[in-house]
Amino acid sequence: MLLDRDSYMYQMIRCELLDAVGPQNVDTGYSDAAGHSIDYYWIPEMWHDRGMKMSLPDFVVYPGSAEEVSKVLKIANQYKIPVTPWGGGAGSQGGALPVYNGIILDTKRMNKVLRIDEQSLSVTCEAGIIAQQLEWAVNQAGYSTMHLPASISCSTMGGFLAHRGTGVLSTKWGKIEDMILSLEVVTPGGDIVQTLPVPRHASGPDLTMLFLGSEGTLGVITKLTMKIHPEPECRKFHAFIFKNLHEALNAGADLMRSRLRPAAIRLYDEEETSHHVKRVLGVDRQGSYLVFGFDGPEKIVDLEMEYALQIMSRYQTEDMGPEGGELWWQNKYKFFYPGYAFHMPQGYGTLDTVADFAHIEQVYTAMKKTVNENFPQARFIGHFSHWYEWGAMLYARFIFEKEQVPEDPVEALELYNRVWDLAIRAAIANGGVINEHHGVGMKLGRLMKELYKDGFKLLEGIKKTLDPNNIMNPGKMGFPGV
Repeated sequence: MLLDRDSYMYQMIRCELLDAVGPQNVDTGYSDAAGHSIDYYWIPEMWHDRGMKMSLPDFVVYPGSAEEVSKVLKIANQYKIPVTPWGGGAGSQGGALPVYNGIILDTKRMNKVLRIDEQSLSVTCEAGIIAQQLEWAVNQAGYSTMHLPASISCSTMGGFLAHRGTGVLSTKWGKIEDMILSLEVVTPGGDIVQTLPVPRHASGPDLTMLFLGSEGTLGVITKLTMKIHPEPECRKFHAFIFKNLHEALNAGADLMRSRLRPAAIRLYDEEETSHHVKRVLGVDRQGSYLVFGFDGPEKIVDLEMEYALQIMSRYQTEDMGPEGGELWWQNKYKFFYPGYAFHMPQGYGTLDTVADFAHIEQVYTAMKKTVNENFPQARFIGHFSHWYEWGAMLYARFIFEKEQVPEDPVEALELYNRVWDLAIRAAIANGGVINEHHGVGMKLGRLMKELYKDGFKLLEGIKKTLDPNNIMNPGKMGFPGV
């Protein structure tokens, strides 16, 4: 519940926060609170669109250092006030929503690049920096993070760490957890913890991995050191149209099983190829559009591409050539920009999951069948955008057009959640998981116990030990609310 602003207790807490971070870094106005009450999760967008009451924070606090974060968390513990960390606000799972009011801890003042180490090829920065700002900084020194997600211009590095985010070059360069060397984290009690300086060791459990993916429920990430890489000499792409998804999936898996190192592979199912790819790229074809690319020294790239094309030659395809591949690379973010992205008043969701090659096609088939049979008014599309030596990620989506979304907000919410319940359970039953790179948040928290079973008790135990007063982002990731 919101604190009573007319009470002296509210004003006493406000004064302590002003003392902790400075008067200019505490906001109690409506506009700032409202701006921190909606992320890219469809339900709060719809709720606001329908004129419903939003969950607002009591305070929006902008700390400038780990020490200031520590002060704020100690105050929150003293008064048992919920704290919700906030990065860029671009999350799609409701992970940053202040559902129990309290304090929004906006990290974007912590945005400095602290060191570029050209011996170890690493960069140290504060976690509130927008990913694109970090990328530009290392580009100026001749390097790249190789972390290039579609939300690069609007998400913080701390947000990517909190949700185990993935960029378009993850097939070669890894997800965010593969890029991180060490973290600075402020625990719920206010301790400032520096994890070990390297990720490979036999010095007990890895604390860095404990905090990655914890979505602000176990503490606040304030600093990170991550790998950087020399800018590649070249990056080349090639595209094909396969007659069906089944053969294209096999071809992509063959490419990964060959142990070549494609920087990116993206495969669109027949539905997304014939509609979304056509609209965004102008590729008017039936079948499944597959694109892949390599980067590095040009001679090595050309040799890898030669072997990759030999693998593709085993299949009957329409060869779209390097031009078809470069077309995708130059427009890779366009799919997510206005004019092409799904948005209100449509009802939509991204049902991303991941499975090994033995199960990924049956996961896709089961999810598609579930949506098509239970919600015939919806469209189901999917592409496979992050590939591993052992499997692939499915970026599936359901779309209801405006006239198919109930006007009543409660009915709309129930419809939306019903799709998620059935589709994600179909994924789990067939070898998939709840999510691959968007996180859990409040959207999928109710399914965590079904995924982890008795293992979830271990996560609950960690949460209780680190956060006995349950102030950190309560009600998220399946953990209890206030």
